[in-house]
Amino acid sequence: MDFDRFFEGELAKLHQAGNYRVFADLERHRGGFPRATRHRADGTTQDVTVWCSNDYLGMGQNPKVLAAMRETLDLSGAGAGGTRNISGTNHYHVLLENELADLHGKEAALLFSSGYVSNWAALGTLAAKIPGIIVYSDAKNHASMIEGIRHSRAEKRLFKHNSPEDLARLMAADDPKAPKLVAFESVYSMDGDIAPIKEILDVAEAFGALTYIDEVHAVGMYGPRGGGVAEREGLMHRIDVIEGTLGKAFGVMGGYITGSAALVDFVRSYASGFIFTTAIPPALAAGARASIIHLKESRDERRLHQENVAKVRAGLDRRGIPHMPNPSHIVPVRVGDAAKCKWISDILLDNYGIYVQPINYPTVPVKTERLRITPTPLHTDEDIKHLVEGLSDLWSQCALARAVA
Repeated sequence: MDFDRFFEGELAKLHQAGNYRVFADLERHRGGFPRATRHRADGTTQDVTVWCSNDYLGMGQNPKVLAAMRETLDLSGAGAGGTRNISGTNHYHVLLENELADLHGKEAALLFSSGYVSNWAALGTLAAKIPGIIVYSDAKNHASMIEGIRHSRAEKRLFKHNSPEDLARLMAADDPKAPKLVAFESVYSMDGDIAPIKEILDVAEAFGALTYIDEVHAVGMYGPRGGGVAEREGLMHRIDVIEGTLGKAFGVMGGYITGSAALVDFVRSYASGFIFTTAIPPALAAGARASIIHLKESRDERRLHQENVAKVRAGLDRRGIPHMPNPSHIVPVRVGDAAKCKWISDILLDNYGIYVQPINYPTVPVKTERLRITPTPLHTDEDIKHLVEGLSDLWSQCALARAVA
């Protein structure tokens, strides 16, 4: 078989469908976020404003975070030295896990190299090791959750997105004696909608199920201390496993789970995705801990962030740019055509210095292609005006329908 010819043919299909992904070569500058320098293939550079970062609060630039990382780098060096089991556990990992457990009101926490890995490893381990368990997964759960459940080979049921009623119907149809696990997210990152957490927990508890929530797009963003939507709604104590990331609102890198001491120790002891991977560097752990401590006390970032989200939505409404309504911080501007979505993204970057990536299939279904805009507290009113005017110009050029006020 001519493998390269096969690869080239498959890539050509992506190009033809408008789904080929091109990464912008960006250089962030300390203290300058959301500004960045774009490095073009021809060797030239361009100043751009980033509008699609998951560093939602700009904490990757926070002076407290940077100071903690510098200090720890000088004290402990660059790498962790190995897996947590073989020389890789550093005191900064322990301090961070204690901080995370406190954030979510749980007995224990466990660090992973990313949010993807924490979902894959934790769900995969729990579902594989609990005999006869049935997993009930929201139909729009993240790929990391889907892969973890699939890897476990446990029986699974998909319930309709954000539907406690469908979850109850499925659970009632199964063996009442079978152990059960309900896995869902709080904020769904592509549509920006939020789960009816209380109602899902009501159903899960009625059937004695273990509950697992992914709060990666909510930690740092919601709740009086940044514990997520479950904290905001006073529900953390009712959830068995709260999973999150350190790489979005906390601005650093890594993933984690929190839960009872026994559950967390069980995952620590059995999850291959934890046992056989190198620990995150101590400096990253120290930076993440500094970010969490800051956001537990400071509400300014969250307040300013929500104000800017409201300004962006209002600006889009004034120009008739259709965006998907939701109660979260994510502003999806639906284009509905893969080629046009990429074209708009390219022109915004090349001609307007606005960087917002197109979101196409398979991340979202065909005909729902969109630009996923994520305002931050650090975007200015001028930035927002420039974004809205740029989108309005290109909306006219593409002859796309405008929303009716």
